[in-house]
Amino acid sequence: MKAAIVIEKGETPVYGDFMDPQGDERHIVVNVKAAAISQLAKSRAAGTHYSSAVQYPFIPGIDGAGYLTNGDPVFFFALNSPFGSMAEMTLATTQSIVPLPGTLDPSMAAAMGNPGMSSWTALTRRAQLRKGETVLINGATGTSGGLAVRIARHLGAGKIIATGRNTEVLEKLRHQGADITLTLDELPLELPKLMEEGIDVVLDYLWGESALDIMKSAVAGGARVVRFVQIGSLSGQEIPLHSKLLRSSGLTLMGSGLGSVSNAELVSSVGELLQAAVQSDFSIPFRLRPLSEVKDAWNEDDSRCRTVFTL
Repeated sequence: MKAAIVIEKGETPVYGDFMDPQGDERHIVVNVKAAAISQLAKSRAAGTHYSSAVQYPFIPGIDGAGYLTNGDPVFFFALNSPFGSMAEMTLATTQSIVPLPGTLDPSMAAAMGNPGMSSWTALTRRAQLRKGETVLINGATGTSGGLAVRIARHLGAGKIIATGRNTEVLEKLRHQGADITLTLDELPLELPKLMEEGIDVVLDYLWGESALDIMKSAVAGGARVVRFVQIGSLSGQEIPLHSKLLRSSGLTLMGSGLGSVSNAELVSSVGELLQAAVQSDFSIPFRLRPLSEVKDAWNEDDSRCRTVFTL
């Protein structure tokens, strides 16, 4: 079959021939229709993600949309090397497949699956958002953070605060569910008042200085519980986190990603997300590329517009 193939660690995938997957008592063959580039797929392909455990050569991509041999449309996870999602066919366990709503375009499902899962899982499984609570989304101007605004609104958030660097995107988020938008420069000045009014959940896509500003402000608020969920690290991998930030306040720090919840819960989260996408507008910008162009498209990917490979 044709597939994107990573030959050695750190190399860009190339288009070529790969052995066909064979189903067994635990795995079934999925005919892939669409698979998107994500930062998670890239870092796993490079061997730099904490969940990376691959053998070379292998097929990159961790999820996608396609069809079972009986024609049923599905969204799937393909986490078992060497068969990833960027190929004509892949292997998935029955536990890592969810039905794809008939009215949802497979390419759109492939585009929104990974970024949507990040906030859906964080809000429903980790923070356990309750209706009417206030959510701050730190780094809302990227695809995942922007989608998190709409997902938080769908799940019943009472007030949504969105932060980021791009003022134009922040303005658009006001029309997509954000009640308050702040640039990262404005954030430290506005945080004390916002914390006094009450912030219940923080979804952090950035880490770095802005995350530390939020946590320091939460500590200043005393015993009030602020559930801080760390999702991404676009502003850096490390911060100087003093132990007193956790000892002297109601700040609750947790992460959301592969390993923070079971694979079964991740699959359930995506199933819920896709069903909700039929009712709410979770669409995101994406561009279609044939898989044969994977070598050129891999490093051209734009974080604000998903690249979706079609087969």
